Amino acid sequence: MVDISPNLVKELREKSGAGMMDCKKALTENNGDIEAAVDWLRKKGLAAAAKKAGRVAAEGLVGVAANGTAAAVIEINAETDFIARNPQFQSLVSQTCAIAAANDSTVESLLNSSFDGEAATVGEEITRLIAVIGENMSLRRVQRLSVANGVVSTYVHNAAAPGLGRIGVLVALESMGDAARLQELGKKIAMHIAAVGPQSLDISSLDPAALERERAVLVDQARASGRPEEVIQKMVEGRVRKFYEEVLLLEQVFVMDGKTRIADVVENFAKEIGSPVTLKAFARFAIGEGIEREETDFAAEVQAQAKISG
Repeated sequence: MVDISPNLVKELREKSGAGMMDCKKALTENNGDIEAAVDWLRKKGLAAAAKKAGRVAAEGLVGVAANGTAAAVIEINAETDFIARNPQFQSLVSQTCAIAAANDSTVESLLNSSFDGEAATVGEEITRLIAVIGENMSLRRVQRLSVANGVVSTYVHNAAAPGLGRIGVLVALESMGDAARLQELGKKIAMHIAAVGPQSLDISSLDPAALERERAVLVDQARASGRPEEVIQKMVEGRVRKFYEEVLLLEQVFVMDGKTRIADVVENFAKEIGSPVTLKAFARFAIGEGIEREETDFAAEVQAQAKISG
């Protein structure tokens, strides 16, 4: 067996852009032959994937899938919005989401899950498609909701294909009531969530740090009015209640009627079907949210190219 030196691995890394362990394996498989190892990496899609890995992937698709009384939402990113119409990419997102709906997964465990297709795992299929399509891709996040009794409704906004789009929402409703009726309510609430984007379900699930930051801002704003401290405290409490109405799902006004709190919508529906209903949880993924995108100055690029050419 050929001894694979660190310098040989380093040389292959610089030549292919692939990871250290992949380079070592490629050299081992090819008896230390650099050129054969490069070809091996290219065939596996690893060299092409590594070269694209530094590019910002903020587009792609959000997928939703249901499995009995559970459902999952995932986000797989790529570089351009065109990829949302690519059948191979759509198939990747759909199949990966179906796997997530069937199993409670983290990103890492989902990447290592068996993939029904040309690759052994989800992660390997993503790597394969990077080489085929020519864009950097990544599985960014996954969330699965389930109920003992009831439904987890799904909704996709700006759908590119069934279950795939730019915004995906799950709504978990715990109830012994009629499943079809629960699905109707769940979809309406999911559409509300897609439109409004609440931060949390209720006060107990709101990030305490976010509340304290908001309260600090409100106190400073109120004190700037120069009013007495007891008046300031009342002003702050009133504004905190308004903050709750803006960010907590159960406190928000239902967009479909413009007057009823979501909590009351659920309570009224429970009376209507004659069975208690609990809005247990929700999830909302919007493609690329929170990803810092590169700002490209096209004119500057052209000028730079002109200087190089000159």
